Amino acid sequence: MLLTKPQVSNPLLPSAPPSNPAPSSSHARPLAARAARRGRLRVSAGLSRVDVLSEALPFIQRFKGKTVVVKYGGAAMKTPELQASVIRDLVLLSCVGLRPVLVHGGGPEINSWLLRVGVEPQFRDGLRVTDALTMEVVEMVLVGKVNKNLVSLINLEGGTAVGLCGKDACLITARPSPNAAALGFVGEVARVDATVLHPIVASGHIPVIATVAADETGQAYNINADTAAGEIAAAVGAEKLLLLTDVSGILADRNDPGSLVKEIDIAGVRQMVADGKVAGGMIPKVECCVRALAQGVHTASIIDGRVPHSLLLEILTDEGTGTMITG
Repeated sequence: MLLTKPQVSNPLLPSAPPSNPAPSSSHARPLAARAARRGRLRVSAGLSRVDVLSEALPFIQRFKGKTVVVKYGGAAMKTPELQASVIRDLVLLSCVGLRPVLVHGGGPEINSWLLRVGVEPQFRDGLRVTDALTMEVVEMVLVGKVNKNLVSLINLEGGTAVGLCGKDACLITARPSPNAAALGFVGEVARVDATVLHPIVASGHIPVIATVAADETGQAYNINADTAAGEIAAAVGAEKLLLLTDVSGILADRNDPGSLVKEIDIAGVRQMVADGKVAGGMIPKVECCVRALAQGVHTASIIDGRVPHSLLLEILTDEGTGTMITG
């Protein structure tokens, strides 16, 4: 009689994997369809990004090697998200060959620190009343805190920034405001010596300038950042001056946000001021732009700093995002 040897499993040998039934065709088709859709979406998104880059090429070529001066402050400084957007825009512009110069204020930060030391911020006709104690706080906050924070943020995004204020290398020489008796140490720009900026910009670095300057005697003054940006733009022969503001630009009707004026020349904007269509805080911004254009800056734009990537939209697209004033 033939006896069969019982099969004993050997724990040292790997056991054969259990066979899995092949997925049914009805189950496989939806999975394949979803994968195909995801693939198409990825390709579509990729093509969209490529289209954007392709459309930006003529603008990159036009502005490569040109200096653009950006005044940064107000609304664009209020949230980390908007701040990150502006910083990334600056670094991107630098990477594609433009030469950005950042001029900044820091009003909200100054107000916060004044309150910490028990000083109530005061303003007259839109300008900060700046006594000796306020001037000390302004200089500490703008030069020591805001400026160095912006430098660090630019460096973290891959740019190389150099922090300065108007006092450095006599970049800005100040003079007292005509209303100094009421405003205190609020100054005007007497002159700009951009000698220190040329090698910084030529080396591909981004100057970050706080608008604190000294007069001939060494007395410190707080300078309006819009005014300082305009004078610096003229001194460095900038192609563009861009003012980041809290509004969309110049409106044909101040009560209609949809009446944005996309482009206007100096004569047109002066007529709008004369007609009362440009008023209030917009007047000094317009005057700053007109003065910069008169000194050789090619275009000046007033754009909404609350719009993410407003710098890129204004420089690298036909549509722009604010009002461009031309000479």
